[in-house]
Amino acid sequence: MNEEKRNLLIIEDDPGLQRQYKWNFEDYNATIVGEQQAAIKALEAEQPSVVTLDLGLPPDPDGTSVGFDTLEKILAIAPNTKIIVASGHGAHESALKAISLGAYDFYQKPVDPDQLGLIVDRAFRLYDLEEENKRLLDSNQSVRFGGLITGCPNMYKVCDMVERVAPANVSVLLLGASGTGKELLARAVHDLSDRKHGKFIAINCAAIPENLLESELFGYEKGSFTGAVKQTKGKIELSEGGTLFLDEIGDLQFSLQVKLLRFLQERVIERIGGRKEIPVDVRVVCATHQNLESDITEGKFREDLFYRLSEITITVPPLKEREGDSILLAKTFLTKFNNELKKQIKGFTQDALTSIASYGWPGNVRELENRIKRSVIMCDGSKITSEDMELNLEEDELDILNLKVVRENADIKAINNAMAQASGNVSRAAKMLGISRPTFYGLIKQYNLTI
Repeated sequence: MNEEKRNLLIIEDDPGLQRQYKWNFEDYNATIVGEQQAAIKALEAEQPSVVTLDLGLPPDPDGTSVGFDTLEKILAIAPNTKIIVASGHGAHESALKAISLGAYDFYQKPVDPDQLGLIVDRAFRLYDLEEENKRLLDSNQSVRFGGLITGCPNMYKVCDMVERVAPANVSVLLLGASGTGKELLARAVHDLSDRKHGKFIAINCAAIPENLLESELFGYEKGSFTGAVKQTKGKIELSEGGTLFLDEIGDLQFSLQVKLLRFLQERVIERIGGRKEIPVDVRVVCATHQNLESDITEGKFREDLFYRLSEITITVPPLKEREGDSILLAKTFLTKFNNELKKQIKGFTQDALTSIASYGWPGNVRELENRIKRSVIMCDGSKITSEDMELNLEEDELDILNLKVVRENADIKAINNAMAQASGNVSRAAKMLGISRPTFYGLIKQYNLTI
């Protein structure tokens, strides 16, 4: 057996189609069976990533009851398996029911071998992606980065930068929208540095009134103002030997920017009402969602302070630019809230997963986490649906909920890319796509494309 071939289980009782499938899928380790009991045995023995399932199985070849029962049994044994359902009986109703039960996709007989081949290939790709995401969850990367979970190459680069700069005693500025995980990355900078045994102290510059923020940062002496009944150390002083995280540094009042700049230059502070200079050894990590360079132009932020804070600048992409992360994080939060709320929700319906992947997430990871928590609380079924998520998709995003449209868009994109790479050569483009010239021309005609 060729170990590089993928395991594919084909459940089809028609001998003619069995022979056709055997030839069509010779690049896979294809196991072909014609009834339910044999299918379950093959599933347990071969553990296929993808299954094609004809709903018309004996002893009900003219109906769908045995097929749907087989679908449910397969998902109960191997819930991550991608099942592609086929039927010629009441195609629309069967498709809706199959997808609602957990099937990956549906196609109507008679079968177009090339189109089915594309569907099977995409199913394997999705399975591989989900397995990779699962591997990332089980790996120690999330521990290394303070709970940050990602499967996105853009975020791998961010994590790599954090890992590289953490041992260096330089100030770090994290730029990104609210809810993208900037504080997690700041903690990772601390945890991966030589200061990991010291304190990590965070303060939100936008959350504390101006008249209190100075005393929070620098501390004060007894009697320095009404209510100062004892000497109190500020956050900077308390961070001695560790890391001070200044969140939303762009909201720091201009008057305090001067004092912070002096500290960064001299590494000494004076408490409010004090005259003694106090040396402090602390690393400063800052974060903001604002454009500080624009604020400098407008006179809202000191340029010299900016350069002191941004020895290393790391930009954190929003969730909508982190391909695959919304699904990965949604599943992680579901596990978290299942445990916290003593629930046993098994996962998400396909429409919910599509909605999660389609939504723009303006509130980023924080919004996603809150949305999943609410859904876990409100969900009445075994899986979270798109209705439970209450995501307000725009009209131009709704098409992605239609699996036929998703397939068509993927086909059109692949055809255009292949033609571009092949410089308009049809034979070469068809070869790149792994299909015949007649099939290629058929797709061109089907989608009304110009070549």
